[in-house]
This record gives sequence, structure tokens and C-alpha cells, in this order.
Amino acid sequence: MSATDKLSLRMHTEAEGGSFAKGNVSHTAERADNDHANNADDSDSERAPRTLRDAPAKSDRTPAAKKPNRRDNKKRSKSSNKDTDNNKKAKKREPDAIEKEILAKSEKYQRGLKLTMGDDKPAAIKVRSKKAQPKIEHEKRRREIAILDAARSEMLLTEQAGYLEAEGEMERTYKVTQDQLADSLDINSRAKIFDLKLEEFGPYVMDYTTNGRHLLLGGRKGHLATMDWRSGRLGAEFHVRETIRDVCWLHNENLFAVAQKKYAYIYDHSGAEVHCLQKHVEPTALGFLPFHFLLASTGMTGRLMYQDVTEGRIIGEHKPGYGPNHVLKVNPYNAVVHMGHGNGIVTMWSPRQSQPLAKMLCHKGPVQAMAIDRSGTYMATSGLDGSLKVWDIRNFKALHEYSTMRPAQSLDISQRGLLAAGWGANVTVWKDALVTKVDAPYMKRLLPSTTVSDVRFVPYDDVLGYGHSSGLSSIVIPGAGEPNFDAYVANPFETTKQRQEAEVKQLLDKLAPETIQLDPTFIGRLDPRSRDQRQLELLESKREQYAKDKADGKYLDNEVKNKMKGRNSTAKRFARKRLNNIMDLKKLNEIENEEKKKLESEAKRKKIPESEKGALGRFYDEKRSTA
Repeated sequence: MSATDKLSLRMHTEAEGGSFAKGNVSHTAERADNDHANNADDSDSERAPRTLRDAPAKSDRTPAAKKPNRRDNKKRSKSSNKDTDNNKKAKKREPDAIEKEILAKSEKYQRGLKLTMGDDKPAAIKVRSKKAQPKIEHEKRRREIAILDAARSEMLLTEQAGYLEAEGEMERTYKVTQDQLADSLDINSRAKIFDLKLEEFGPYVMDYTTNGRHLLLGGRKGHLATMDWRSGRLGAEFHVRETIRDVCWLHNENLFAVAQKKYAYIYDHSGAEVHCLQKHVEPTALGFLPFHFLLASTGMTGRLMYQDVTEGRIIGEHKPGYGPNHVLKVNPYNAVVHMGHGNGIVTMWSPRQSQPLAKMLCHKGPVQAMAIDRSGTYMATSGLDGSLKVWDIRNFKALHEYSTMRPAQSLDISQRGLLAAGWGANVTVWKDALVTKVDAPYMKRLLPSTTVSDVRFVPYDDVLGYGHSSGLSSIVIPGAGEPNFDAYVANPFETTKQRQEAEVKQLLDKLAPETIQLDPTFIGRLDPRSRDQRQLELLESKREQYAKDKADGKYLDNEVKNKMKGRNSTAKRFARKRLNNIMDLKKLNEIENEEKKKLESEAKRKKIPESEKGALGRFYDEKRSTA
């Protein structure tokens, strides 16, 4: 482009804001015509109007440059929305395989919520308040997202549970010994098979912490010891020189409780005595509620004691009335305490209720041992009649029954649902024994010339430990423990700082004793009935109760004769009749005083015969007359 062309373009742009001389404009116009003829081959994008005459007029503009009308926009948006809705209905997406797997895994995290994937939308919750509607929907969606996140996190779990399987039809898993199993294990798992010979102070009872890292041992003759059983590091060891009947860890490995001959004691990790619980007289069994920080015990007195270990006060004290007890277990699902009695009855207790929540007749003889799974669904009991029964706690019915050569002295259920029983010198483990009837056991162990006293599965590990009269033994049971742990619940590899933070969090999240019920989900539950329906049901229940009380003769004036006001009204007569039927201590004292005065007055009025008066009878008569 030449200099004249640039000058003409500049003049054209300046002409839009001002005016120029005719000579200049005509000269530039002629030059522009010549340039336009010379540059006919240029593209349309490079051509520009040289003067104002070449600029397009308003009428020559395309209709696309005009602004569309608002009504046209609304019509177009409505039509486009209809088209998109039709397309969505036509192309409704179904959940894929991964989403279906996530839905299947999310069932165990649901609490009454039904999740949806794909294009399906959950049913809306209808409430009367318009302000509360979006809040409820937001909370519901937040819970759904939390459930789905928990289900998706399982895809990151690296460990898987596995069981011992037989190769052929003739092979049996319970015939595999620990020596044969050790040949197929790694070095760390092989070290978990050991025997501690402590023949002097046995038999031993034992307990593991919630993360399965620390072990607590208690010998019947007074020997106590704590240790990190994986590394073999001894924590504390001492002798109380008194009979020990049971041991129990508290919220972590820093404190533990011991049921001794006369009282229950609490010791710290170094073995120093912290408290002497004198309210727990002659305890035989202990149990700890970790979310409520309550220590429960029963003993020879037959009482059930609840004590808050953070405040030191007694929360509840119950007396079932069935004699001495030595079987006590805590339901890990709802924190209800189960007690086994000498007449074969199992009672369930809450600290704030004076009566048991439920009673079950489980055996024809005394209950010897009890175990409850972590879901709170199944309970296993053994009795002196030689039977081992599995119960469904939800409907209080017996599901299966097994028999042992001798009554089982101890029972335990692993995290994966394996049932272990210790009887005589034998330890027997059943697989899937809670759900179905099993013909043969999963694994067995025989330790000759001993008597098994306690069996315990190690949390988050495939190990079973059991105490006996000769010490302690540990064996490997494949598939017993949960392979993946939640570090916020129980961390087997926690450090000192993590343990301190977890302890503070547990104390902040401590639950009240009133929350212990058979159904722990009753707190915060919404009543789906409407207000009118609740009022009708309440009125109907009052009518039924009134009819029942009237038939039993509770009300004295069943028929209202006269509607009178004042002292002789129906309500006044009813109140007087009720007062006449009430005999309290004050009224009885008044009746006795009146009768006494009446007898004295009658004795004074009675005339004395002349033969009994004597020489001073005249003065006696004058005194009686003046009195």
C-alpha cells in the first residue's frame, strides 16, 4: 500500500468526526477509485471504504445485526428446553459396571438412605416448611456423597482377606497343623506362632487392645504382665499376691482394670496402682464400653455395676436376682451389657434402666461362656449342658446348635465371623458357623495336659491367642482378622502423638449413658407420621387405656349421676371417696390416739365395786368426779 493510500485511509477515519475541503475529498476519491481498480484481486477482508460515500447505509445492513426481541428469546429457550428434556429421556444413561460395584459396596455404609447412580434422581422429601426443604435436601445429598466416598475409598485398599482351602475332596482344613502351616508363611507371620510356658501362676486370662497391638495377661495366682506381643517388648510385670479372675484394657494401653479377689483395681502402663474400686465387690468378670468410658463388672454378689472412669462416679447399679455371675460381655454395636446367669438365662442391661432390656432362656443349665459379633446381630452361648448355640439378637431366636465333648469355657468371634471355642485341652474354630449350620470345623488345635481358660482373636490380624493352665499360646488362623484398618478408628502402627490426639478426640466424643439402647439409631430419628395421624393414634390409645382401667375397677364413680357444683359435685365426691380409701401413717396415728382416748374415758366412767374401794375409797371417788 502506497503512502497516498495510507493518507486517504487516515482522512476517511478523520472524516467521521469532522469535515474537509472539497478539493481534498474529490482528489482522494479519484485516487481511491484508481486504487480500487488496480487492487481488484484483493480479498474482501482487505477492502475498506475509502470515503463516507462508500460506507454502507443503515438500510443496507444485514438483519442479523439487529438485536433479537425478548419474546423471541423466551420462545427459543422454551423450545430448546423441551428439546433437551426429550433428548435426556431418549438418552437416559444407565449406571456402568464401576458405578454398580460402588453401589454394592455402599450398602454397609447406608443408614436408611437409598442411593442412586446415573440419571436417576432420589425421591424428594416433602415437608411443610419451605425454608426447611432446601436444608433437608442439602443434608441428604451431603450424606449420600459421604457414603459414595466411603465406598470409593475401598478401591484403594490393597489387602484382601483369604481363607485356608483344601485342594481335594479328601483333604480337610482342620487336619492342617501349625507346623505345616508355618512352612507356607512368611517370616513375620511365622513368628506369630509361639507358646509361653508359665506353669507356676496359671491358668491365664488375656485381653488385646482395640488395635491388636498390646497384650494383657493375668494369672489366677496373681501374675500380671503387659507386652507388645508383635515385637516381644515387655511393658510391665508384677505380682499382686491375690487371686485374679479377669483382666480388661480400658480406652488404650495406658490403663487396664483387674478383677481381684476382693475389689477391682485400675493400673497404669508402668504397673502402678491408680484406683481401688471398692464398690465392685468380689468381681468375677469385667467389660469396658469405649465410647461411653464406662467400666462394667459383675461378681459373687450378683450385682451389675457401671462406673465412669473419667469422673469416678457410679452410673448404674442393678441386681438381677439370679445369684452369683461370672459371664459378662459388651455388645460392640449398641454397648448393651449381656449377662449369663446360673439358671440358663441371659439378660441385657442399660445403665439408666432398672429393669433388663430383654431376657432370653438360652440353656437348661448355667451359662458358661458368651460371645457377640461386632455387627451386634449374632450371639454365641455355651452352657453346662454341653451345647453351643448361635442366636439372632434381632428377633431373639436360636439359629444353630453345636455340641462339644466338654462344656466350652470360653468363646470368641473374630472380625470376619469365625467362631472359636475353648473346651478342655482343645481349641476349635468354625467358619461361617453364624450364618449356616456347619458340619465340620475350620481348624483345630490340641495342647495335651492343659485346660483352656480363655480364647481371644487379635483385631486386624489372622491370629488367635488363648490362655491355659500352662501359660499362653498363639496360633495363626487364616482369614480371621480384618485385612484393612481405619486409622481414625484403630491404628496398629500409631505413634505416641497419634495416641494422644486419639485420646483427646475420644474424650470429646464421649457419649452419655442414656444413649445405650437395643436400637442405637433411635436418636435423631424423624417420625414419618403426620400431626393429625399422631393425635388420632394418641386419642385411640387413651380410649383403650381408659376402657381397660374401667373394666379393672380403677375408677370408683363409673357412672356420673348428677352434675352439681359445690361440695357435693361429682368430682368432690370422687375425691372424698379416694381419700377415704387411702391410709397413710398420719391417719393411722390419729385413729390409734382416738381409740386410746376412748378406752381411757370408758375406764374412768366404769364404777368400782365397794369391796375394792377400801378405806380411802371416798377420796378416790371425789378425785374421779373432779377429773
